[in-house]
Amino acid sequence: MTPARLVSLLLSDRPERQFIRQRQGTLDTGRFLALARSLAAQLPDSPAAVNLCERRDHFLIAFAAMLMRKQSCVLPPSRVPAVVGEVMAEHPGCYTVDDAFVECVRGGCDVAPMPQVDAAQVAVIGYTSGSTGGPKPNPKTWGGFAASTALNLARLQDVQPATQRERQSWIVATVPPQHMYGMELSVLMPLLGGMGIHAGHPLYPADIAAALMEVPEPRILVSTPVHLRALLESGVDLPKMQTVVSATAPLSGDIAKAIETRFDTVLLEFFGSTETCVFASRRTAIEDAWLRHPGVSLQPQDGGTLINAPWFHLPVLLHDIVDVRADGSFTVLGRSADIVEVAGKRASLADLTRRLMAIPGVTDAVVFQPDESGIATVRRLAALVVARDLTESEILARLAAAVDPAFLPRPLLRVPRLPRNGVGKLPRAELLGALKR
Repeated sequence: MTPARLVSLLLSDRPERQFIRQRQGTLDTGRFLALARSLAAQLPDSPAAVNLCERRDHFLIAFAAMLMRKQSCVLPPSRVPAVVGEVMAEHPGCYTVDDAFVECVRGGCDVAPMPQVDAAQVAVIGYTSGSTGGPKPNPKTWGGFAASTALNLARLQDVQPATQRERQSWIVATVPPQHMYGMELSVLMPLLGGMGIHAGHPLYPADIAAALMEVPEPRILVSTPVHLRALLESGVDLPKMQTVVSATAPLSGDIAKAIETRFDTVLLEFFGSTETCVFASRRTAIEDAWLRHPGVSLQPQDGGTLINAPWFHLPVLLHDIVDVRADGSFTVLGRSADIVEVAGKRASLADLTRRLMAIPGVTDAVVFQPDESGIATVRRLAALVVARDLTESEILARLAAAVDPAFLPRPLLRVPRLPRNGVGKLPRAELLGALKR
């Protein structure tokens, strides 16, 4: 029998390392491991558990405890009880851990050796968000996480001045840990990348600024295009940030440039999915092409791209259509389900949305296809628009000057806000529901 390859739970074995900035102070790694071990002893016997902790420090403690008990952390696509129940039904014996459960844990002094985790252990089972269909499970091993986190860390260090690379960076994240992007950057990066993490989940500009002030330099803000646009529009001043990371939706070059200029920082956009984790990045303010992580291969297919990496169990087919350049970088042309056709004419829903967003006075928008017809003759398009000072007729008239009449969305509805989830995505069910209201 081949012996198991073991990977440490934490990159650093120094118990005094400052690890999590909480409301009441800073938690070092020694205390963190003591709390995780104490919680692990209280967990039920089960192969899997759903981590519902909203506080990031609690999520990290619960996640570490599950790893110690060789249990998989299940990440449902939503916290809605019905959705959580459906996911739990797929994992017999599955239970939930929440903030109240972790709050009661009292760990003693930690003197045990650093926990080691089998690289083949399924650490997380992440479910897709439902934005492109029904949620599906995606198991992730601890060894795979260790490999991908090392590459994410190297990319972040690439844009960091050499004088600061020896200092511990601190992360403030606006994304929840239950989303794979939040898991990678606000859970795995502190554990396997040696960074510190703020325990909060700030959403509004003033709260983000306050959280950043509570951690030392160098600071990294992990966020989304929705939150970054709100920061720009708010006029709120932020403390010095070494790096801003964005993902979950495409970020325009103009917004990236504005972020870098306004906050005197470097913005990195990460490209990935629940199925693959992050596998590419770009500095969007000055680059249009994506740089693959070392070892990652892309193979264009009919209707998508096959992604592979040395730590993948099997290649993963994404529905993104890419153009791979001679130097190995690539651009994203769209998604197979994003292309619509009318009377022999083709258009991209992403491009239509971009043109709608470019109308002065429009602050958020989406163009989508209500009918489930895929890449076929489309029966109609629809749009939801946030624009306080424009009527629906005015928006449609201005859009008509920028797109072919065949692709004008009807209906085009003005709404107070788009039904975005915690990371800014728009689940299809929520879009269809908004059309009926």
